Amino acid sequence: MTDEQPPDQQQPATPSGWVPSGPAGSHRFAGPPTPPADDADGAQADEGFSLIKAFGGWGGMLDAGLPGLAFVVTYTAFGNNLRYSLIVALSLGAVFTVVRLVRRDPLQNVIGGFVGVAIAAVIANATGKAGDFYLPGLFINAAYALGYLIANILKWPLIGVVVGLAAGWGTAWRQDPLLLRAFQRAGWLWVGFFVLKLAVQLPLYLTDQLVALGVARVAMGWPLWLLVMWLTYVVVRGSVPTERWAQVKQAADQLAQRQAAK
Repeated sequence: MTDEQPPDQQQPATPSGWVPSGPAGSHRFAGPPTPPADDADGAQADEGFSLIKAFGGWGGMLDAGLPGLAFVVTYTAFGNNLRYSLIVALSLGAVFTVVRLVRRDPLQNVIGGFVGVAIAAVIANATGKAGDFYLPGLFINAAYALGYLIANILKWPLIGVVVGLAAGWGTAWRQDPLLLRAFQRAGWLWVGFFVLKLAVQLPLYLTDQLVALGVARVAMGWPLWLLVMWLTYVVVRGSVPTERWAQVKQAADQLAQRQAAK
């Protein structure tokens, strides 16, 4: 007698990263291994997406908002002097760039922040219209809104794509209805975020309300961005079971670590 099962009764091998679910032979994507129980307290203490770090951290958010605020304040205080305003915005952007280089922040965040301010300054200087300093931001918001919208409609939510690639999941997460639904719900938040910014700022730009546009740009910048990040965390965590959340958070942590290493 032997304990071995006949060939037709042996259990098929389960692919790495997949676990049995439903009928025999059916599996769902489980992502990376769940962190050990000993690390649970530490994970809960640091809950929330580490994507703030991946997008440049707190410094990156301030860098994105302060040059624009300095521009509109200078423009108002110095009698609508466009040249002074551009010099102040560019100088502040340059200072932030040097500080971040000294701190050895990710190069893409350092360069991206200053290039954005420089492009806005070049356009405003060429047209002679102070409002055009904010024109590139309007195009960027429109592009992001369209990108998130199309990706969600096609069931390729961008948040899932980024997290999946960073975690080494590839595109396998799309075969898990729970993860696909979670990332799609978060994607709709970001569609709304960029559409809202356009809905408020575009009319202000078209009617040459520069001060109101500058204030709206700052208020709807990193403060609103932080709110949407928190809502993303709430939506994704609420869309997956508790035992799966550790896997999603681990993927976000890996994304932050890879961005920080660049």
